[in-house]
Amino acid sequence: MSRLQKLSILLLFVVTSFAFTQIGKKETKVSLPVDPEKIYTEKCASCHGEKVDAFVDRQWKHGKTKESLVTSITNGYNDYGMPTWKDILTPQEINALADLILESLKTVEQYSFSKEKKQASSGPAIFESKGMKVVLDTIVTGLNSPWGFEQLPNGNYLITDRAGTLYMVDQARNKTKINNTPDALAEGQGGLLDVTLHPNYATNGWVYLSYSKYKTEGTEKMTTTAVVRGKIKDNNFVEVQEIFEALPYTTTKHHYGSRLVFDKKGYLFISVGERGKEKLYPQDLSTGPGKIHRVNDDGSIPKDNPFVGKTNAVASVYAWGNRNPQGMAMDPVTGLIWENEHGPRGGDELNIIKSGANYGWPVISYGINYDGKPITNISKKEGMEQPMTYWVPSIAPSGLAFVTGSKYPAWKGSILVGSLRFNFVDRCIREGNKVVGHEKILMNIGRTRNVEMGRDGFIYVSVEGPGSVFKLRPM
Repeated sequence: MSRLQKLSILLLFVVTSFAFTQIGKKETKVSLPVDPEKIYTEKCASCHGEKVDAFVDRQWKHGKTKESLVTSITNGYNDYGMPTWKDILTPQEINALADLILESLKTVEQYSFSKEKKQASSGPAIFESKGMKVVLDTIVTGLNSPWGFEQLPNGNYLITDRAGTLYMVDQARNKTKINNTPDALAEGQGGLLDVTLHPNYATNGWVYLSYSKYKTEGTEKMTTTAVVRGKIKDNNFVEVQEIFEALPYTTTKHHYGSRLVFDKKGYLFISVGERGKEKLYPQDLSTGPGKIHRVNDDGSIPKDNPFVGKTNAVASVYAWGNRNPQGMAMDPVTGLIWENEHGPRGGDELNIIKSGANYGWPVISYGINYDGKPITNISKKEGMEQPMTYWVPSIAPSGLAFVTGSKYPAWKGSILVGSLRFNFVDRCIREGNKVVGHEKILMNIGRTRNVEMGRDGFIYVSVEGPGSVFKLRPM
């Protein structure tokens, strides 16, 4: 056999071996088992909730056919906060995930009536925790997403439904729509959001509303977080004045932040999310998103705001480097403002808001991105604040309240934080300004959108799916 023939045979052997190796690899890849429940837990649960059957029991903006689900997962809807997964998940994994959602949807639709019937006949829900037992007293139900809550001096309630309506609910639980509220864009995470009262509401009647304000440029709807104040007369919102607008507008429809809190001095704090633009806004003082703002009650700027007079800085900014603050409240004892904010996949934070402080997003974080890729490789940096506590995995916090008064002695002084993902309320146990422990309470109450202390000394909790507001009555 010639040398050339030997080389040809050797080359043929190498090529054939490589081909069989690749075929084997391909077969091995195809035969790998796909676990859609694991994919959902790792990739989807931080936004859509821990259990897929709870996720599917909601409204469907982009359709619920197999084709529409595969399209949504594959391409995402970035303006609404839905990532693109085609570069992360294989087509087989995307198909399996769509099948899991469809199967869960069938189960929810099949048994929803019997569940409602069972709940209706089983009496009020009772929850026990360390030292406390409470029963749920339904204030209102049948809403979309009861986002904001405020109790009036006469005991009645103002409740915002994110779908775009402000309701007055009286002591007989009668629900009345308040007309002429701002035209909010109820898309993505936007809509009619928080509500609060002026500290001197009893004499001046001012009611403050935050919402997703929009304008149309060409074919695009551009949105931002805005705040108005007005008065309620004959079930109408009148004397309306816009007092705040976070600039610039964006095409995204998520991360509005949008909590409203007055402090003891009468300043109004406004939380604004970074609108899903973490590389643009949170670390840029010339923009409004990704910040905590402080204004006077009429929207004018307090002279001692930290960036007043600074070149290229928005004068209303009080703190910066925030992601999506959806809970904020004042400690009634110290007067300090606390807020919680959504991290990405892990890294939700509870912070004390300080004048001029930078909370680090996205330079530092305890979380990773939804697709599993790192956002940053550091969680601490000089000149940037550390959270008082943080959550890994993400609980998706929304709503924040300090337990005061005498009705809940075992919880007094705690901070309550709602969990959208895990359907509970996290009781953050404090010693001074330090969080020293956690207790999960109100387990499986639902996607907890808000937690508030009423003027009557009771705790109120609002949940989604269906949208309801409950009073917690101690037993």
